[in-house]
Amino acid sequence: MSDLRILFASSEVAPFAKTGGLADVSGSLPAALAALGHHVAVVMPLYRSVKEGDHDLKPHDQFLTLPFKGQQMTARVYTTTMSGGVPVYFIQRDEYFDRTNLYGTSEGDYFDNPERFIFFSRSIVELSRSIGFEPNVIHCHDWQTSLVPVYLKSLYKKDPYFKNMRSVFTIHNLAYQGVFPKETMSISELPMELFSIGGLEYYGKMNFMKGGIVFSDSITTVSVKYAQEIQTSEYGYGMEGVLKNRREDLYGILNGVDYSLWNPVNDPHIASNFDEKDTSGKKNCKDELKQIYGLKGSDEFPIIGIISRLADQKGFDILAEAMDQLLELNLCLVILGTGDSKYEKQFAALAKKNPGHLGVKIAFDNALAHKIEAGSDMFLMPSKYEPCGLNQMYSLKYGTIPIVRATGGLDDTIKEFDPETGKGTGFKFNAYSSKELVKAVKRAVYLYRNKRLWAKLVKNAMKQDFSWQKSAHKFEEVYKKALSKV
Repeated sequence: MSDLRILFASSEVAPFAKTGGLADVSGSLPAALAALGHHVAVVMPLYRSVKEGDHDLKPHDQFLTLPFKGQQMTARVYTTTMSGGVPVYFIQRDEYFDRTNLYGTSEGDYFDNPERFIFFSRSIVELSRSIGFEPNVIHCHDWQTSLVPVYLKSLYKKDPYFKNMRSVFTIHNLAYQGVFPKETMSISELPMELFSIGGLEYYGKMNFMKGGIVFSDSITTVSVKYAQEIQTSEYGYGMEGVLKNRREDLYGILNGVDYSLWNPVNDPHIASNFDEKDTSGKKNCKDELKQIYGLKGSDEFPIIGIISRLADQKGFDILAEAMDQLLELNLCLVILGTGDSKYEKQFAALAKKNPGHLGVKIAFDNALAHKIEAGSDMFLMPSKYEPCGLNQMYSLKYGTIPIVRATGGLDDTIKEFDPETGKGTGFKFNAYSSKELVKAVKRAVYLYRNKRLWAKLVKNAMKQDFSWQKSAHKFEEVYKKALSKV
């Protein structure tokens, strides 16, 4: 199946703007689909960070004009190309997108986020007509674009241009649903009859993500296990009933890895390149990482890396509880990320109290992220829930052994190492507790002392292949099913 026209709509796309894994997926999957012979275009907002980057933006001939808040509003369109020669279209409306951050500040979300992303969603629909790219499928991601399927099934339903257009909606993280006051419906200009239990209403409020789930033709999420988990009360965040109703149209497709960016063989950010046949360069990477973080532990001490948003979802509550016990072990720990101010302060203070053994950098730093993947011996992801996770897959390629909680994509991608059979790729724990986290780390540190078994584990890890090609074929099938809907 080839020659589909797919418009890929996302609020963030690497390398243009990123806060998390959504950007990585939006920056990699379009190229993988294009490589299969499909015509793919990407649309995202023109944020300040995009304008300030080196992206060779060019103004498009066409302006967008769309009905919004009772008037006709215009938006300029800029364009460039990304990996795989895929065209990217940027919606410019500076009052909404020319800001320091994408969604808010450390004090909270921007107050007008519903208005910003209603405007973006309406722009996505209008863009295809304006630029002459008539997609078979609009592939939408998370709540910021989840009203697109609603618009297609309501305001644009009788428009012949959109008659055969279908929508696919991907849930990257169900915890963030875009829930806003009922009055937001008037900004959207959607019919008020859609504000119902079977539509956008959620406990008296307007739920953007619910719209994507109810009105899209097919739904995907980012791992097989997460697709199962979100249909339960523990992980469903109030959407479990809605998702159960659509379970026939719900597919779990594991995110892939862009190995052109994440591969120790040719990674330009690391001290020495290496591969599974010769891992000697990893020692230089470890030495560089120790220097960056001022680590003073013995060369025999394993380094555990963490690159994460500092938040409860990522397990920082149980990690904080476990820190005293972890720091008593013969290991070093490095952390890179930003997040909740309480964790930023707590872990920065812990680093000051434990110099040489704990290094913390509160920042987003892509080059340093690569150095951590290459220079660490282990990588810790103790998430409360993790729809997919990418860093555990990056870690495998770098011979950096994942220690993960068995949830979502972490459980799908990591197999517990068995010293008896020599099979497995990492270490897992099930119960969400600091006690189980410490036990898993202790198992890893104990095995690290056995050089023969550790070398076997590293070789197993580096052989894993989570490239996008397999997942891209699965998306083809989902698009096909969406297009078969009457």
